[in-house]
Amino acid sequence: MRIDVLGVEFDPVTMDEAVDRGMALIRTPGVHTVVTPNPEIVMLCREDPELTQAVRGADLVLPDGIGVVYAARILRRPLPGKVPGADFAEGIMARLARQGGSVYLLGAKPGIAETAADKLALKYPGLRVVGTQDGYFTDSRPVVERINAVSPDFLLVCLGAPKQEKWMRENADRLSVRLMAGLGGSLDVYAGAIPRAPKLWRRLNLEWLYRLLKQPSRIGRMIKLPRFIFAALRQRRREKQGKIEGEEPKI
Repeated sequence: MRIDVLGVEFDPVTMDEAVDRGMALIRTPGVHTVVTPNPEIVMLCREDPELTQAVRGADLVLPDGIGVVYAARILRRPLPGKVPGADFAEGIMARLARQGGSVYLLGAKPGIAETAADKLALKYPGLRVVGTQDGYFTDSRPVVERINAVSPDFLLVCLGAPKQEKWMRENADRLSVRLMAGLGGSLDVYAGAIPRAPKLWRRLNLEWLYRLLKQPSRIGRMIKLPRFIFAALRQRRREKQGKIEGEEPKI
């Protein structure tokens, strides 16, 4: 059963469980979708019904960010932990590499996907990167045709939220892939264009702070995190009040 965090329902899975389920979806006929909402995306869902439907319709909804985990704790509906989308995708690619599986990289600025492809191929020998496409396109039809021409096992959709979630929902019926995931700026990370936080920072759940220090322009987005936590606190208070009001009077 999924865990509701401010209207977005997350799958309560660990990283290993998420990768296991992702691989199971790849072995299952049909097109399957993974979304990785962070606090910013959850807040966007509260204002965008189309995005909400795209997230709810996904086969796997992973909590990308410690803020989601904290909010779940506040709401007394704890999640096992955060499952960063970039790490989940690497877990899938590592598994695919062992069996000669394929991946297609979609998104980011021109040249980024190609650089990411080169680095991923070196990191995961056996992984077949069968195509790349930057995110600067207006017509999805030729992009879908190029993806379908190689029918990858795994499609990384890195167009940023909410575009990537809506794009996957709109094109799912036309795509010949087994699994696709909306992964924001992951291609920039794989390409080395954006440095990943050191392991200690990640272990301390301070990756968000590291990225803010490296990219001060993200401050506008980071401001949404306190709003997100306050929204969880308000929701918890409303639920607690409703429970108290709904109790039978004691005799």
